[in-house]
Amino acid sequence: MNLQNIYLRIFPFIAFMVILYSDGCKKEDHNMTAIEKIQKQISRFAPTQISADTTGLSPGDRHALKKLIEAGKIMDNLFLEQIWSGDSALLEKLANRKSKIGKLKLQYFMINGVPWSRLDNDTAFIDGVPPTPPPGANFYPDYMTKEEFETWLKELRPKEQEQAKGFFTTIRRDENRRLKIVPYNIEYAEDLKHAAALLKEAAALTENASLKNFLLKRAASFLSNDYYASDVAWMEVDAPIDVTIGPYETYQDKIFGYKATFEAFVTLRDEKESTKLKKFSSYLQELENNLPMSPKYRNPKLGAASPIRVVDEVFAGGDTKGVQTAAFNLPNDEKVVKEKGSKRVMLKNVQEAKFNKILIPISRVILDKEQQADVLFESFFTHTLAHELMHGLGPHNIIVNGKPATVRTTLQELYSAIEEAKADITGLWALQYLIDKGVLEKSMEKTMYTTFLAGVFRSVRFGINEAHGKGIALQFNYLMDDGAISHNSENGTFHVNIEKMKESVRKLTGEILTLQAEGNKEEAKKMLEKYVIIRPEMQRALDKLNNIPVDIAPEYTLAK
Repeated sequence: MNLQNIYLRIFPFIAFMVILYSDGCKKEDHNMTAIEKIQKQISRFAPTQISADTTGLSPGDRHALKKLIEAGKIMDNLFLEQIWSGDSALLEKLANRKSKIGKLKLQYFMINGVPWSRLDNDTAFIDGVPPTPPPGANFYPDYMTKEEFETWLKELRPKEQEQAKGFFTTIRRDENRRLKIVPYNIEYAEDLKHAAALLKEAAALTENASLKNFLLKRAASFLSNDYYASDVAWMEVDAPIDVTIGPYETYQDKIFGYKATFEAFVTLRDEKESTKLKKFSSYLQELENNLPMSPKYRNPKLGAASPIRVVDEVFAGGDTKGVQTAAFNLPNDEKVVKEKGSKRVMLKNVQEAKFNKILIPISRVILDKEQQADVLFESFFTHTLAHELMHGLGPHNIIVNGKPATVRTTLQELYSAIEEAKADITGLWALQYLIDKGVLEKSMEKTMYTTFLAGVFRSVRFGINEAHGKGIALQFNYLMDDGAISHNSENGTFHVNIEKMKESVRKLTGEILTLQAEGNKEEAKKMLEKYVIIRPEMQRALDKLNNIPVDIAPEYTLAK
């Protein structure tokens, strides 16, 4: 069952049901309560056409683009298999339902990519599935405990331990019910062979040498399970088509944060905007050298200059469902990051849609009137860029108890939330540093903090059960407690105290970077427990946003 084909078929019906819900509906039968609920859930996603200008592509690249979209759709199927063992069968069952409630559940499944509502603390909206996602997704056997895995891990040789904790392996049981390692190229052999073939066909069609090199090496990675060479080749892509495809993010592994999910972003490069942002790369080492933490934790030599790409999205598949990605920073492999740096990709057309349809309406409700005019797309876009840049700075490879380690493997299930908070707050610190240095205009000082505050309420509506939401709640409550953000109890609005904000941002940046550098999991846990909550003043504000969409539901017009 092809997830994207179903999506493209039912998208117009999603838009229709949003309108239907907004206009009100009559209670027709005993299922209407359930129908109203799921219509309300669907209405939180604003139907949005996402497209890009292909007129500048060569004939070969146009044909290659079609092949890449096909390959991207395979990432949808792989993601289904990775998240829950019953996903594919459930999707097929939903696709065959003819009832009104059945069609609505299919629509909402297509938005989330899973039978759990991402905006409702990952609770099930379909009967017969686990009430919440399995913490280990489908990377580990059912009923495997963390203790069982760690005991088994100690029995393995060092190389096997590395594979067991690696990005690209699943853990299964053998005939004696003992745990065993199964590489992705074995576990997902059929889909990966198909995807590899499509990448090779696209490589034969494009005339761009760097894109051709990446596609051939990524096709080989799908078959060999060795992604290093293709990650390096991806860093070097300089082409009109910029494609990201493969296993990357580890958010879905909530036991350890070890395993990577498949995703795809097929995009077209915005050369003008990409050139404008190249200047940021030249300041990365200087920013690293001035991070507000002990100098002994700073990296005296970052990897090669990290490329920044501004692109327009054509298609996204795999682990891209629910809340739409506005930018990303990859790869996540610490070895590649150390040697080559990482690439920041800014999805401009997606960001513009989010800003206009969601952030501006939120700011009109949440902010003091005197600061509402300071919410600007340029500041939103630039802070998103800084967020992605700062993922690559700060501690990654560290020493814990005298032994080499990484922040990711040391903080384990806490890592993603702490890392997202770090990227956000350190992004603000970095922009302030560049403003003070005269690289950025002084006028951005107040607009970036005010736009950030409006963005807090946009992001926290995604829920605080996932990494980004946790990171946002942590920052907001810390800044409130420190007096950087004030609340007007009479009208429920919020106000940024600019001078205090500078001081608080620097302080929180230092605290997060230091706990990462020290691999201090206990401190990370305390910080998350203290700050990752929705306090009454925030909840009251969120309650006033019910008529504003939470995110967009993209329709990829070129994917048809």
